[in-house]
Amino acid sequence: MKAIVCDSYGLPSNLKYIDVPTPNPKADDVLIQIKACSINFPDTLIIQGLYQVKPELPFSPGSDVAGIVQAVGINVKHYKVGDEVVAMVPYGGLAEQITVPAKLCIPKPPSMDMVKAASFLMTYGTSYYALKNRARLKEGDTLVVLGASGGVGLTAVELGKLMGARVIAAASTAEKLALCQEYGADEIINYKEEDLKVRIKELTNKKGANVIYDPVGGDFTESALRAIAWEGRYLVIGFAAGDIPRIPLNLTLLKGCQIVGVFWGAFAMGQPKENMANTMQLIQWFNEKKLNPHIHATYSLKDAPKALEEMMDRQVKGKVVIEMT
Repeated sequence: MKAIVCDSYGLPSNLKYIDVPTPNPKADDVLIQIKACSINFPDTLIIQGLYQVKPELPFSPGSDVAGIVQAVGINVKHYKVGDEVVAMVPYGGLAEQITVPAKLCIPKPPSMDMVKAASFLMTYGTSYYALKNRARLKEGDTLVVLGASGGVGLTAVELGKLMGARVIAAASTAEKLALCQEYGADEIINYKEEDLKVRIKELTNKKGANVIYDPVGGDFTESALRAIAWEGRYLVIGFAAGDIPRIPLNLTLLKGCQIVGVFWGAFAMGQPKENMANTMQLIQWFNEKKLNPHIHATYSLKDAPKALEEMMDRQVKGKVVIEMT
């Protein structure tokens, strides 16, 4: 089978499109013929050795996959050959086939095509876990989303609005912010042209934001934290800016606020029943046409390094997806 392979840490241009052996499912696994795999920001980190998960070289990046079951292990009873499934894996998705523990799969909703199915689990799962479980977002809260046009950011805008919050979207270009407004943002901030702290204060009548969703990190974190409301919740999602900020902890005292880590993968593995309940709610909303993943572009497997480069260059709005031919 064909796969995109990382055999040494580096940039997407170092990746190789080669033949690799087809994996064999173990007793509790399913073998999936992958039809689509979405690109997420951690994929750009894992190939550089900068992510918390460091697979043994060589490996294939890619974690959000949708496809068709081709074979099942002897202990697997609830899937059969031909079933359409969605799976979340640490890596290995940029390949034509993958073995996955059956417990990490869910049936693909019939209402989703393969591209949207591959775009759903990680981003919506992360944002719903963040807003519901970690931030306890309430109707009427003000939610500020940094990096709001990106893969997770846009889902946070969409879910925040659906959950009854007033949503302020912050991004770096007018084009990105226009997309955020299409997805429900009540107010927008161009943080390349405006002072983030000042604008949040202005848009909240100096009260500050109840919840701040931050997948960016870098220079904007402290500015946003300084504009949080009393007893606000600051959600640490990731560090797309590349720099992990150092926070003056006196701000948490002065604001009476919480800085809350969000690691959806650990939640999904450690609390599978709670995660499944969240997933079922998200699928219900999708079926009710209340959620709609934004697909920025699709690429062939051979061109997956270009998709990763586009992600690293901050050009992607919503999701970019690899379709297997």
